[in-house]
Amino acid sequence: MKVSRAATRITKVSDAACLAAPTSAPKCRLREYGKTPTPLIPSDAIVGQQDDTKTVLPAPVRSAFVVGLIYLFLVGVSSLETGIKIMGEDTQERLFSAVSNPIVAVCIGVLGTILVQSSSASTSVIVGLVASGAVGVDQAVPMVMGANIGTTVTNTLVSLGHIRQSNEFRRAFAAATVHDFFNILAVTTILPLELAFGVISRPAEAISERLVGSAGTEWKSPIKAWVKEPVGWLRDLWEALGASGNLQGVLMVLTGLVIILAALTFITRNMRSLVADRVERSVNAMLSRGGGAVALLLGLAITVAVQSSSITTSILIPLAGAGVISLRNAYPVTLGANVGTTVTALLASLAASSPESLTVALAHTTFNVFGIFLLYVIPIARDVPVIGATRLADIAVERRVVAIAYVVGLFVVLPLLVVAVLG
Repeated sequence: MKVSRAATRITKVSDAACLAAPTSAPKCRLREYGKTPTPLIPSDAIVGQQDDTKTVLPAPVRSAFVVGLIYLFLVGVSSLETGIKIMGEDTQERLFSAVSNPIVAVCIGVLGTILVQSSSASTSVIVGLVASGAVGVDQAVPMVMGANIGTTVTNTLVSLGHIRQSNEFRRAFAAATVHDFFNILAVTTILPLELAFGVISRPAEAISERLVGSAGTEWKSPIKAWVKEPVGWLRDLWEALGASGNLQGVLMVLTGLVIILAALTFITRNMRSLVADRVERSVNAMLSRGGGAVALLLGLAITVAVQSSSITTSILIPLAGAGVISLRNAYPVTLGANVGTTVTALLASLAASSPESLTVALAHTTFNVFGIFLLYVIPIARDVPVIGATRLADIAVERRVVAIAYVVGLFVVLPLLVVAVLG
């Protein structure tokens, strides 16, 4: 089929202008097979800013590199567990006695996640703490809930980039804070039920018992055996340098944390490069079909692929700000991201030697699934986070300082005050 030059000519304009333009705008890019202008969502908007690197690795090489990074990540989790065990029970009790208060544990989960800017990293650390025996399942579950709240700060900060343009900022800030409202409502609703009836930990414990045995036993994980030797090398290294006792334990913990954070960072970057085109096509398809279950599954799939819920939720902000995707369609994508990010903790539990670590990882999943059931599947509760986010966005547009105060107060000041007073 012949296509006129006018139909295939591409005018150099910004992608944001194209996204915001009506369908009749002549400056939008045109598909070669027709004359209808089609807004093009750039890969950078979908998967974040691409790395400015001159060397492009072939997909098979990059995939093999990711596998190696996953192994390194598991070594880090095992190193963290070993370091905590070296410290001894007295040191563990002094360090982690504050988390016996569930409210403090939630706030520590929030602050820890903000500190490392990754709920995947913070929940993996929590799994390692449980595997070492420093933290019990009852204390770890509220910490995981706090990690869910802490991870939302990234997309909220991204929305502040639109603060100078009122309409864009209203849409972007609402799309960001709807994730906050859902996670806060989920914690305030489910935490009391967990403390009273164990609605999260009991199902997770039942599944864990069927898979690896009951709590208090030693689970012979094959992954644990694979990472044992490198962890032994690290322990021998610090011992050869003169470290022993608590000092050796602290160095092992710090080494494990560095390995976990570095491995997850490079896993995310490489997976983002591998799936960039697929993510762009998937988001475009979702935009054409609307939200609901399709959007939820899309959020889950993207998060599992890139190993970062922050990336998944943050890519929605410029799209929502430009009016390409509505708040109600963006909302379920964030819920899918909540579930998708739990895969990292499940992976971390494979490097641990206790069933309790798997229980906590499964509790992270059951918490998010239960939250979706309570606050999204049930029609009467579905609009509550949307309404809350919309009203907060309206206030923030009128008074920009409210947006700054909201971010600092909710994610930093309030958790620090709770830890200081109750810890």
